Amino acid sequence: MRFGKGRGTPTGDYKGRNKGGAYGPEGFCVCVKCGHKVMHQRGEKCTKLKCPECGHTMVREELVKNKK
Repeated sequence: MRFGKGRGTPTGDYKGRNKGGAYGPEGFCVCVKCGHKVMHQRGEKCTKLKCPECGHTMVREELVKNKK
């Protein structure tokens, strides 16, 4: 990783949180255990939600799709 001249000013290939995968306010949270999907709520992390079907922690749908 390369840095510029300013205080903590990254340059080059640094992409920040989620490796540049800011997924925006739309989308779904999905349970990786049972596959249940719920609409993502703006400002609420999917990982803070528990699946209403099985109680497992949920994740952003895009993260599951990117893993495959």
